[in-house]
Amino acid sequence: MRINKNIPNILSAYRLFAFPFLIYSITSKHPVLFAWLICINLITDVLDGMIARRFKLQTELGARLDSAADVTTYISAVWGIYVFKWAEIEPFNTLFLVFVSLYALSMLIGIIKFKQLPSLHLYSFKVMGYLQGFFIFYLFTFGFLKWLFFLALGWGIWACIEEILVLLVLPKMRSNAKGLYWVLNKHTTNG
Repeated sequence: MRINKNIPNILSAYRLFAFPFLIYSITSKHPVLFAWLICINLITDVLDGMIARRFKLQTELGARLDSAADVTTYISAVWGIYVFKWAEIEPFNTLFLVFVSLYALSMLIGIIKFKQLPSLHLYSFKVMGYLQGFFIFYLFTFGFLKWLFFLALGWGIWACIEEILVLLVLPKMRSNAKGLYWVLNKHTTNG
């Protein structure tokens, strides 16, 4: 298998490489280092997708790298929020825990059903990534915004529910599934 080395894949690989450093910054209680690293991860996440779409550099490897890097970024972000910002989030911990549980369930379904992390790249998940990325960036740069928290987590819950439904409907894993509407429409027109 030839590895397609392109800028989006390099950016996703960077996010994977940054994971141990994010974990180090959390376990050694360095909130400033964590904030810098998580913000760089969030920016490179936006850039890899934009560059891949703009220059038609989308590959199956890239989709998998991006999905794996997203998972490590989410693990880091959730853990970092718990360690450094929990006092601000705690009054709304039920919503936070519902989102984290649904996200973990979608990953688990992908692993059990398809033997891999989901790499569907649903539109709702892309919007979720932008909203939550902006929330996390804002949280660690300027502080907690309640309305942004509710928007990001509310949308995230919807996106995770949609991903779970798509995973349950799809007969095999595929990238760029767009959303439940497109998956169901394809099944009804083809079958």
